[in-house]
Amino acid sequence: MTYATQQNLIDRFGSEELLSLTDPANTGTINATTVNTALSDAEEVVNGYIAAKVDLPLVNTPAILVHLECDIARYLLYGAYPTDLVKERFEEAKRTLRDIGKGIFSLGLDQANHDVVVNSPAFIESSASVFGRDQY
Repeated sequence: MTYATQQNLIDRFGSEELLSLTDPANTGTINATTVNTALSDAEEVVNGYIAAKVDLPLVNTPAILVHLECDIARYLLYGAYPTDLVKERFEEAKRTLRDIGKGIFSLGLDQANHDVVVNSPAFIESSASVFGRDQY
């Protein structure tokens, strides 16, 4: 199962763009098979980067993975002729995935792939000061 859906692509990039990328015969219908193939291929790219940091499959899908998978799938749908913006977003997605794999960018998941929830505030306590007006 992919992190993103065809509807996520439509919400982000519009149905007209998706139609133009998946309907070369001009039938007027988005080709769901083409979209699902691109999403599946994009998921493999995402998983390839994040598998070093989290156990797969994920229990919960962080929103950032939906975003990144959409950018990668869009790039794949453009084939040999992506626009500069599409290439930029693809490269940025790969950089973010590298950062996730290195632990620089967190998905907000614990070891069991559940969302990390912090229920208690952090407290900082220090010892008494070493130097002051009354201390020499």
